Amino acid sequence: MRTTANQIREMKSKGEKIAMLTAYDYATARIVDAAGIPLILVGDSLGMVVLGYESTIPVTIEEMLHHTKAVVRGTKQTMVVGDMPFMTYHISVDDTLRNAARFIQEAGAQAIKLEGGVNVAEKVRRIVECGIPVMGHIGLTPQSIHQFGGFKLQGKTPEAAKRVLADARALEAAGAFAIVLETVPAPLAKLISQKIGIPTIGIGAGPDCDGQVQVINDILGSFTDFVPGHAKQYAHLADIISKAVTQYRDEVKAGQFPTAKQSHTMDEKLLAELS
Repeated sequence: MRTTANQIREMKSKGEKIAMLTAYDYATARIVDAAGIPLILVGDSLGMVVLGYESTIPVTIEEMLHHTKAVVRGTKQTMVVGDMPFMTYHISVDDTLRNAARFIQEAGAQAIKLEGGVNVAEKVRRIVECGIPVMGHIGLTPQSIHQFGGFKLQGKTPEAAKRVLADARALEAAGAFAIVLETVPAPLAKLISQKIGIPTIGIGAGPDCDGQVQVINDILGSFTDFVPGHAKQYAHLADIISKAVTQYRDEVKAGQFPTAKQSHTMDEKLLAELS
């Protein structure tokens, strides 16, 4: 039985911290699911850590659906949240509903996530009315980096902090079951977490959110272009993979791989019939 939106809400009321990770493929999703992580986000961050784009903006809905399907196939218990990419919920309510439905109907996700607060609240309400759970995302919203002028801390001034709080309240009122708070001051994240009744999931927002989310490539150390300041590397897979690949190369060149253990035999008498 998969985790539900109601169960995520209940975790806040029980004071139980919520662990969330991204995943983008079947094999990784299986591992995360087996580890008991209740929420997987198939984030548009895949544009950077999987597809090599400079930002999340070029990611298409077809790419998102492709990876979401793989993650859903790899999970049994985890709630899978599909991330709606740039310009798939900005043009009209009809477009928004159609694209949100694709994540549920085609990809098999159990919820969607979109960026924005007050400006998307009405669309969130309409999606929820259609029976689709919605996770909000406010603070630093990567799809708006050109507007922000880069990946910068949000909510530093009193006016900016009021806007972030207003966004959180608008999303709660619209029916969102949880909200990602990205790159906002820890005291502001704590205040928002206390002021609203739905869980806050922090990323670069301090320890007082109701839960935390990280890009799995960051915590595993498999993405080497840069390490975000909010990430902790629990492993250094890039080094392990590099060592394994180098050893493989050297053994192939030296004729040490494959050995008889990795080979198949046959009755060599049969070869005489081929000569």
